[in-house]
Amino acid sequence: MLRIGVDLGGTKTEGIVMDDTGNILARNRLPTPQADGYEAILHNIQALVLDLEKKAGQPCHVGIGTPGAISARTGYLKNSNTVCLNGKPLKHDLETILSRPIRLANDANCFALSEALDGAGKDQGVVFGVILGTGVGGGIVVHGKLHEGPQHIAGEWGHNVLDADGPPCYCGKRGCVETFLSGPGLIRDFVTHGGNPAHGTLTIVARAAEGDVRAEAAMQRYLDRFGRALSVVINILDPDAVVLGGGMSNISRLYTEGRARVERHVFNDELRTRILPHVHGDSSGVRGAAQLWP
Repeated sequence: MLRIGVDLGGTKTEGIVMDDTGNILARNRLPTPQADGYEAILHNIQALVLDLEKKAGQPCHVGIGTPGAISARTGYLKNSNTVCLNGKPLKHDLETILSRPIRLANDANCFALSEALDGAGKDQGVVFGVILGTGVGGGIVVHGKLHEGPQHIAGEWGHNVLDADGPPCYCGKRGCVETFLSGPGLIRDFVTHGGNPAHGTLTIVARAAEGDVRAEAAMQRYLDRFGRALSVVINILDPDAVVLGGGMSNISRLYTEGRARVERHVFNDELRTRILPHVHGDSSGVRGAAQLWP
């Protein structure tokens, strides 16, 4: 049976039809009507799925990746930065409107699953998939199986506290990994230390490469925090591979200097864990959503 994968993002909702060999047979993308609220998002997903199913010419399994996760206590969505989804029975309502069972997982988990099954982490036993973008998230795949944990928070390293005196995080704590390693986190740190607030992440990275002292200092702080934060995960999981995704994963220094910083902090005399760039890029999330169905 063919599988439909849906990646529910804050600005766009993308869907694909995938066959059992991983080939994408059809694709569509719609703007996410976040400003119109929860019901509008439900109907937007319904329209996308029905369109893709029409293109497939047959009924399909449906998997959906979403920001946030389903609470094991209430069954409602939690921790979503698309805030109108929080506190809503999203899985139940989607199954009702689509008239079928669906599978739903956090978008970082979908990224990790895709890269572990047929991406950068293929044939690796334990893969930690990392999202470094507007936020910081992660997912764990063990021998091809997604590990969500009994509380559905496995891999959420972005909300471990890296520095208790750090900036406030939307989750209510201060100094979370996300406040330092996200794209906005790099910009905030750069501006805090006197950098131009008009510079975005790409400009900061480029100016550092050109020898700008202030930009390079920001990058050095970023690389150090990357090493300290990721070493904690590696100490606990000892994964075969870490696969990086999201916009910040395109910083080439993460795979050289960043790896060296991880090795400096990891609790071992060497670092065998491979730190790899993603293979499927922006398609990893939607592919992983489809792959929620074996």
